Amino acid sequence: MIEKLTSVFKSFEELTEEDINKGIALFIHKSYKKGETIIEAGTTCDWIAFVCSGILRNYYISSKDEEVTYCMTFPNKFITAYSSFISGQKTFENIHALVDTEVLIIKKHHFLELTQSNHRWLNFAKFFAEQSYILMEHRLLSLQMESAEKRYNDLISTHPEYIQQVPLKYIASYLGITQRHLSRLRKNLL
Repeated sequence: MIEKLTSVFKSFEELTEEDINKGIALFIHKSYKKGETIIEAGTTCDWIAFVCSGILRNYYISSKDEEVTYCMTFPNKFITAYSSFISGQKTFENIHALVDTEVLIIKKHHFLELTQSNHRWLNFAKFFAEQSYILMEHRLLSLQMESAEKRYNDLISTHPEYIQQVPLKYIASYLGITQRHLSRLRKNLL
């Protein structure tokens, strides 16, 4: 598991071997069983996790009291309740494991120690924030500009090995459509 995270840090070419080793030492391993909640709405997020294996789902409860899936995180990606992590305020979202999941977690105070003591880690944090923004913008524009069929095709083409593990109700919610509409889309693709 550490190898995957090390590889991600090495791909950010600014970090030295010493920087990476110092950072890696601050991550702790955690396992979550399928269906287990990692963070609940109304709590404060004080961590960033790197998903080694498994799938995580971010969702919120709508004004109609329905779960709305707005993000799914697959292996080799980072996840956090980002606005809560930044602001220190309670989160509106829930994150739970769709399947058994292994993560490496760094606590906020450790992450701040890294970024405040080393400009290369500060640049990595900036890069992380920029990538998070780009993902959010892409997701928003996709929902507004692309058809449900295009969004579904993009999802299955980018994550074919994982998407079969995600219940259809969560895929439909993520795509912003009903399960019935998703069934029609899937039928048309066969």
